[in-house]
Amino acid sequence: MQIGTGTNTYEWQDTWASIPESESARDGWSHHGVTVTDAGQIITYHPGDPTMMVFDPDGTLVRIFPVDLSDAHGITVVKEDGEERLWIADNGRKRLPDIGYDYPGGEVRGQVLKMDLEGNVLASLEKPDLDVYREGMYSPTWVAVNEERHDGNGDIWVADGYGQSYVHRYDKSRNYISSINGEEGETGRFKCPHAIMIDRRSSPAELYVADRANGRVQVYDLEGNYKRVFGSDFLTTPSGFVTHGDQLVIAELRARLTLCGKDDEFVCYLGANEEVCNVEGWPNNKDASGNVVATSLLKTGKFNSPHGLAVDAQGNLFVAEWLIGGRFIRLGKV
Repeated sequence: MQIGTGTNTYEWQDTWASIPESESARDGWSHHGVTVTDAGQIITYHPGDPTMMVFDPDGTLVRIFPVDLSDAHGITVVKEDGEERLWIADNGRKRLPDIGYDYPGGEVRGQVLKMDLEGNVLASLEKPDLDVYREGMYSPTWVAVNEERHDGNGDIWVADGYGQSYVHRYDKSRNYISSINGEEGETGRFKCPHAIMIDRRSSPAELYVADRANGRVQVYDLEGNYKRVFGSDFLTTPSGFVTHGDQLVIAELRARLTLCGKDDEFVCYLGANEEVCNVEGWPNNKDASGNVVATSLLKTGKFNSPHGLAVDAQGNLFVAEWLIGGRFIRLGKV
């Protein structure tokens, strides 16, 4: 079926990807990102297994490779010296079905890794030596790179969205430079800076921060200086970004995509379904005994919990939802 209108019309496809049937695919609580390579292959993470999956544009599973991650929460593809690389933000823990979808006890192993497209670890980033981490959890959620191929300086930005709500800056040699936390401007402290993006729709490029729990996007220059805020009047839970041409697409965890124009003005919602978020147990359901179970409320053309978001060269959108068993949706640009 089609959703949207006019130039923002898409073909909804929620069974396009050939994910192998397994107990872990059915029972794993998906909480991952997605990205697209220059060749158009789509890379994402398995709902339950520590495995990356690579799909062709038609949804054929090309290959899988194991990774030592709790979750590939944020997945960013970059190109260095003509070679594509993956930056992975691993938030360091995952809800498990055998303990009622609670988080396991023990230390949270948040980490940020650079890999090749075969899963070989090439580099990592150290957690900043800051007072907030003497006792506070480090749980990174996203990576953005000011790529040299786009005339950037190679800086690497990391969002600690689930930990201390900071965004950290490193140079291309992975040396820590500085941090921002929202207190730099008039808008105020970040509250779950879930995703970040280098926006190159205009010059100079800017850093976008999805300040999710505050329902807004904060914008900085690439030196970490606050510039502006937008979206408080039309966003609820910004969780991820992509751009295509002058268009900005924002994944909102509360069951919709939000489309914005070149100046970040609101254009329309896609697949809006916010009422599902009021169901007990959302993004899943609860049974009569109060146990968390997979949702029975998924509808074609209506989102449940958009989390990971990617776009290909043709403007097709790929949305990984946050729920037991996952749902991996392709919105084909019409």
